[in-house]
Amino acid sequence: MSLGEAIVTLRRANGLTQEKLAESAGVTQAALSRYENELRTPDAEAITALAGALGVTTAFLQRAEGAVGAFMIDAHMRRRATAKPTVWRRLEAKLNVYRQHLDAITDAVEMVPKLALPRFDPMEYSPDEAARMVRMQWRMPAGPVRDLAGWLEAAGCLVVAEDFETVAGGSRVDGLSQWSHDYPVMLVNKQAPTDRLRLTLAHELGHICLHSTELFGDPEDEANAFAAEFLMPAAAIRPDLHNLDLGRLHLLKRHWGVSMQALIERAYRLETLSAARRTHLYKALSKRGWRTREPLSDELPPETPHLVTRLVTSLRDAGLSAAETATIAGVAPGTPRQPVFLPSEVGPAAHLKIVDQ
Repeated sequence: MSLGEAIVTLRRANGLTQEKLAESAGVTQAALSRYENELRTPDAEAITALAGALGVTTAFLQRAEGAVGAFMIDAHMRRRATAKPTVWRRLEAKLNVYRQHLDAITDAVEMVPKLALPRFDPMEYSPDEAARMVRMQWRMPAGPVRDLAGWLEAAGCLVVAEDFETVAGGSRVDGLSQWSHDYPVMLVNKQAPTDRLRLTLAHELGHICLHSTELFGDPEDEANAFAAEFLMPAAAIRPDLHNLDLGRLHLLKRHWGVSMQALIERAYRLETLSAARRTHLYKALSKRGWRTREPLSDELPPETPHLVTRLVTSLRDAGLSAAETATIAGVAPGTPRQPVFLPSEVGPAAHLKIVDQ
């Protein structure tokens, strides 16, 4: 890991240009460029100034020099084709920064998941097989998945929900994930409709289970297939997918907690829906403006992650102040760009207990 890499990642995560960061830190842009490109090592005074401008502690920035591994690693990402590179790269940088903060928190708070998170070689297991095995190992009910975020957190997934609208065009990115040592971290758009958020969570779980090492084939297609089988197991949903019309799609959306479009695609892939009927249903959705915003999404039980908040709260329960908790995470107390999971004041005490499903 390099200090220059850490500075670039933090700057990008905060949406700062080199010019703006240099101005805030009181260094020249030329000097900052040399720091970022490992052509010059900043002295202690410059590191302190840069850390303050980036909203992190000096220790957080300095440890980038001695740590093993990269500060910035690629993330799996569910995004639309129209998402701007500047936007998704910033979100990817933000996920990497959050991963480092969460590493510091989990070093201070022991986390013992109740469920195991299996990994599969996609050359040996199809996405459908992997999804079925995860459900089987977690002893999940045969039907719809209730409280998906809860299941993920019971397996040690650290899920951070944030409003991507704060990043211009961020609504076109649904979620990102990557492994961090022994556990995965997900960053998802909390403004997405519940049905879309659930599909994103299942999609990223597919990446985590199938793509923790080398990538083969089309990872996005594999993650989509995993999510479909995980949320809508063929054996359980197939009888529901005959004679589809808009009324039946409404009922199935309420029951399965997925979008009508996902149900249409599932029926088509399982060959209970013809291509002509599929086209007819999509035209009916388009006519009503439901291709962009479906009805009933707000009526579905929300997916709200809690584990990261519990980890932070447990530090407060131990008697640490908000400033001390921020310092442990490597966040400069009082910074206006504080991570969403590290509020200045944490709510009522909550014990760190991952509840069995």
